[in-house]
Amino acid sequence: MFTIGILASGKGSNLQAIVKHVQNGFINAKIGVVISDNPDAGALEIARSAGIPAVYIEPGKYRTFLENHQEKKYVECLKQHGVELVCLAGFMRVIKKNFFREYQNRIINIHPSLLPSFRGLEAWKQALDYGVRFTGCTVHFVEEDIDTGPIILQAVVAVFDDDTPETLHQRIQEKEHVIYPLAIKIISENRLIRIEGRRVIIDEM
Repeated sequence: MFTIGILASGKGSNLQAIVKHVQNGFINAKIGVVISDNPDAGALEIARSAGIPAVYIEPGKYRTFLENHQEKKYVECLKQHGVELVCLAGFMRVIKKNFFREYQNRIINIHPSLLPSFRGLEAWKQALDYGVRFTGCTVHFVEEDIDTGPIILQAVVAVFDDDTPETLHQRIQEKEHVIYPLAIKIISENRLIRIEGRRVIIDEM
């Protein structure tokens, strides 16, 4: 069976959505392992509750990326669990060459904006501060630059006049929980045909 691995740093709301869609059969795949750089991550508890291997791997001394020898441990853990697709779900570290060497075009991420707009942290707050009328979320392939990879799926969220960062973020997350499992389903069913430049071609079947 197609096997995915999930990297998460926080409470795990996207992980929870993925687990639900695996359990109900929408995604015909299994979650081989959940790895976190945070020993107290809610995502680890979600994984344990679902009977999924949950592993904390110390990230090293840097705040924004993994030390090289630690990153190798992450990749080895994924390989040991037979992972074919790596899904970043609120993983708050930039990944480097060890990942791309083993999982080129097999790492995806969910970002809370309509990329290429509002890359980086707190994208929903960036959108609100900028005054846009619409924002959303994006599932994309991961490249070495932050939030720049080819786009797989997007969903649009309206910005209301009385929105706060919290209310807007909540509505964006509701869309994330729809399109991230869908993107995983598409990839696990071999419906992602090819990448042409920056365009991802999907078989709509």
